[in-house]
Amino acid sequence: MVPAWRHFGDRILYGPSSYDAAEGADGLFLVTECNEFRRPDLKYLRQVMHAPVIFDGRNVLRPQEVREEGFTYYGIGRS
Repeated sequence: MVPAWRHFGDRILYGPSSYDAAEGADGLFLVTECNEFRRPDLKYLRQVMHAPVIFDGRNVLRPQEVREEGFTYYGIGRS
């Protein structure tokens, strides 16, 4: 597996943690099934993100719970 920074270089911004990377973000794209991303602190993310939008490419989040926290939620591949 190639680290993201080797693939994208300086075309994207990186953060020391997943929450740091979300600060000021216009949207969050979840593209991994890693356990650490299955139960995010949605209240905190809602506070630090510029726009509360989540694209769940692995469908690991609970849509109703995410929407109840004020996010626009898109489960990729869900009907």
